[in-house]
Amino acid sequence: MSRLIVVGLVAVAGSAVVGVTSSASLAQQSRPLPIIDMHLHANRADDNGPPPTYVCPGFDKTAHDPRLSWEAAFNALMKTPPCANPLKGAETDDALMKSTFEILERRNIIAVTSGPVLERWRAAGNERIIPGAMFNFGPTAPSIATLRDGFAAKRYAVFGEVGIQYQGVSPSDPRFEPYLALAEAADVPLGIHVGIGPPGAPYFQGLGNYRARLHSPLELEEALVRHPKLRVYIMHAGWPMLDDLLAVLWTHPQVNVEVGAICFALSRKEFHRYLERIVDSGFGSRVMFGSDQMNWPGVIEYGIEAIESATFLTPTQKRDILYNNAARFLRFTPDEIARHHAG
Repeated sequence: MSRLIVVGLVAVAGSAVVGVTSSASLAQQSRPLPIIDMHLHANRADDNGPPPTYVCPGFDKTAHDPRLSWEAAFNALMKTPPCANPLKGAETDDALMKSTFEILERRNIIAVTSGPVLERWRAAGNERIIPGAMFNFGPTAPSIATLRDGFAAKRYAVFGEVGIQYQGVSPSDPRFEPYLALAEAADVPLGIHVGIGPPGAPYFQGLGNYRARLHSPLELEEALVRHPKLRVYIMHAGWPMLDDLLAVLWTHPQVNVEVGAICFALSRKEFHRYLERIVDSGFGSRVMFGSDQMNWPGVIEYGIEAIESATFLTPTQKRDILYNNAARFLRFTPDEIARHHAG
């Protein structure tokens, strides 16, 4: 997710996990089971305003008097959080990277990562960082040729986060068509923002074209039909457009979702309600964990706990969401899965 968003295997991979477990050494068993975070950002400490900023998971969205600037009010909330136990953002770039990596290492997390300092994080993070190509339309957008070369050279393993929703552009818009064709031809997964931005997004500078209707996963339909071999995952699970999401998951079996941001920005009750409907509708094998950590490393573990605390999920379903579904989607090999379980 872009700036200021907070408030607001079955076969080969699965059998490989069993094989790894049965042959694991005592040392391996002492490591936490691996987790794949499908949505992490390599950001600077000031990418959501002058640090430190704070987030209040699941807090009641504040009513606003339109005589005042919503952007200024929102920024003030991030400096003076209206909750007892806010999650604090890092104060420096080094602290942000180090504190994020400490969690990745301690919790045995592999993370699909995009952002402005990706190369630095990738160099420091080794195999824990799966590089993603962030994309928005604009003067700094990478060209088709740049992306093609990046995919071919394995500089990027994922096309995402794609945040064109912030510019009011549907994924089925003709302007995005060449990029869809490239991702399909290169067999690179597409991670696209479909769902929440910051509350009041159109009233932030530079986000005037943001529209609530683009939360709907139905906006993906024409793109999906034109590119049937494209691997797609919907970031933020299309919240709050649940019925639209279920219709898309039913109609387009190649589509997966991740729960970045909604696992901490929503109340726990609302997040569980949304997730439970997806799982009860028969799509639990297509849900993947994502944190959407930007500047507040604590949201990673908060999001993991949101999955682990879901009483409506079985232990197997929790492991599927936290690792197995993403390992299948990303087509990890048995050797890669074994390395992840070894820590």
